[in-house]
Amino acid sequence: MAHEYYQYNKEQLLKNPKIPLICMEKNEDVFRQMAKQMVEEIQEHNAKGEKTVLICPVGPVGQYPYFVDLVNTQQISLKQVWFINMDEYLDSDWNWIAADHPLSFRGFMERNVYTKINPELLMPKEQRVFPDPKQTEAIPKLIEELGGVDIVFGGIGINGHVAFNEADPSLSKEAFLAQKTRTLAITPETRTANAIGDFHGALEDMPENCVTIGFYEIAHARKIRLGCFRNWHRGVVRRAAYGEASSEFPVTLLQNHPDITLTFTDFVASLED
Repeated sequence: MAHEYYQYNKEQLLKNPKIPLICMEKNEDVFRQMAKQMVEEIQEHNAKGEKTVLICPVGPVGQYPYFVDLVNTQQISLKQVWFINMDEYLDSDWNWIAADHPLSFRGFMERNVYTKINPELLMPKEQRVFPDPKQTEAIPKLIEELGGVDIVFGGIGINGHVAFNEADPSLSKEAFLAQKTRTLAITPETRTANAIGDFHGALEDMPENCVTIGFYEIAHARKIRLGCFRNWHRGVVRRAAYGEASSEFPVTLLQNHPDITLTFTDFVASLED
C-alpha cells in the first residue's frame, strides 16, 4: 500500500506534522543551529550553577566544529557538563571496536571534540561517557544519579532508529519504549546505509554489532532535538512526521514527547533534485 505522505511537497510536509518541524536552507544551517542549542543549554545551566547532561551522537557530526568554536571563543566552561554518547560499534566478540578504527565514535569524539577544546574549559574524563557493553546498566544508573537528561541531540536512521535502537515490529510500543542501554546486532538496512554514508560503501567491513543507549533514556529526556540532511532522509522525515506510532519505525514513538523538534534542509523538504 502506497503512503500518501511520501509524496508531500514542502508546504504539505510542514502543514500538520505530528512532530514539530523546522526547515532550514542548507546542511550548514542545521549544524549551526544544533551547536547553538548545545551551547545555550549549557550556558543556561552554568548561569544557575547547575550541571548539564546531554546525550550526544556521532552522526550527525557537522555540529561539532561549530560547537568547539563557540566554546573556545566564548570561553564557556564545560566543567559541569556531562556528554553521554549514544552508542558505539562492537567487534565480533562484543567488545568496543578499537578507538583508532575509522568508524569508532570514541575515537571521533577524542580527535574532533575533546582535543580541540581549551583544556581549561574541558570537562573531566569521567564526564565523557560511552555506553559500555560489559556494564550496560551503568548509563541508566548514571542518568538517574544526575537527575535526568536535559537534552538529546541525534539523527534518524533509515528504519527510523534513534541511536542504534533498531526497528523491532515484534515489540509493542510500550515494550520498545521500556528498552534501556543494551547490546544488539545491527540490521542489514542500517549497515548498508551507514556503509554508504560513512565508510565509502565498504559493506563487508562494517561492524555487525553495537551497544546503544535505549529508547527509555531518550524518551525521558527533557528535550529532544533531531536533525536530518541526507538524500534518503526525505522519506524518513515524512514518515517520522506523519506515520503511525510504531516500533516498526521507532522515531514515531517520540511523537508525543512534550519538547521535541525535527530540523531538516530545503533539500529534504523538496522532492526535486
